[in-house]
Amino acid sequence: MSAEPPAPLDGFDGTVHAPNRLRVCALLDTAGEAEFGLVQKQLGLSASVLSKHVTVLMEAGYVEQRKAVRDTRQRVWLRLTRQGRAAYRGHLAALRAIVGSGIEAAPGYDRDGSPGYDTDG
Repeated sequence: MSAEPPAPLDGFDGTVHAPNRLRVCALLDTAGEAEFGLVQKQLGLSASVLSKHVTVLMEAGYVEQRKAVRDTRQRVWLRLTRQGRAAYRGHLAALRAIVGSGIEAAPGYDRDGSPGYDTDG
């Protein structure tokens, strides 16, 4: 008896999935740590919208913040926690599985998503 492949929704995380939260996680996964204002600028979000999404991620234990004084102003630095990085990467894997299974299951298409018929006539 062979093992069944994981269901496409294994690892899918509704907290990470919201577009702006997904973008925050992607930026922090790449950057490691980033100042709030830089994240805001990179993502083109207002401070209030970013703050709302960061709060959701923090409440889930996915993002932590560090406050520090720089140039006489208090700055907030954001980074993914270990749990947040695992949730983000698991979510990406789930999305890839969903997309991959959709291509394989689509009738009339090859595994690479191209039409499964000869287009040369």
